Amino acid sequence: MPLSTQSQTNEEFYVLVATLDNARNLSNILKAIAFKDHAIFSATPNGLKVTVEDSKCLQANAFIQAEIFQEFTIKEDLVGFQVNLTVLLDCLNIFGGSTVPGVLTALRMCYVGYGYPLTLFLEEGGVVTVCKINTQEPEEPIDFDFCSSNVTNKVILQSESLKEAFSELDMTSEVLQITMSPTQPYFRLSTFGNSGSAHYDYPKDSDMMELFQCTKTQTNRYKMSLLKPSTKALALSCKVSVRTDTRGFLSLQYLVRNDDGQICFVEYYCCPDEEAEEE
Repeated sequence: MPLSTQSQTNEEFYVLVATLDNARNLSNILKAIAFKDHAIFSATPNGLKVTVEDSKCLQANAFIQAEIFQEFTIKEDLVGFQVNLTVLLDCLNIFGGSTVPGVLTALRMCYVGYGYPLTLFLEEGGVVTVCKINTQEPEEPIDFDFCSSNVTNKVILQSESLKEAFSELDMTSEVLQITMSPTQPYFRLSTFGNSGSAHYDYPKDSDMMELFQCTKTQTNRYKMSLLKPSTKALALSCKVSVRTDTRGFLSLQYLVRNDDGQICFVEYYCCPDEEAEEE
């Protein structure tokens, strides 16, 4: 790949080098969390984690494992920086994000370290473009303290069924109410919009339900404005895991297959709506 020669001159200075034959495998998963301008990048030998947050109530993480990349070289245990996600996506799609069969945009992403820009070498059809994006010191992501030992209820669904539910629910509702229970209604989504209340129930033995593990009845409300960004990930995914913990915090884990059939994960954490609890 000609890109490998483009950045050889500074090779020894880079703390992170990641290459992809198909840049869409990165841009598509970043679009699933692109609801705010700034994203925190954390690279470890296991791969890349990209975090976007909103008002300490919502956090989205995209995980791209090291194996997804054709090359993933990291010289430190942890490399972290913050970039403008909108600018990064614009650069990744600089050739127009071609979907023509056989026409791929190759990517080589390099980072020297603190104070240096993130450098992208993008190549399509023999044309190479170099983009340099300013980086900032990464902020500390919010710790939602969502651990599996505190999970009370969990279901895994085919994404199609959740897409169907979202298309039928009243999106004028300010909240989405989620009920999970070992007894009926098992798993229920409810809205309270302009046209009244609407409920969408899933039987626990539904073909769309891959796993049903509920230990206690929980009903929590979440601001629809916070959940709407996660529909970007839902649109790309084939399965979704819905979990709640003892505090009513919500975890939505989306399994996303890229163009090459490899699996990546996108996870959203959302706080319950406190106003609803006070009523």
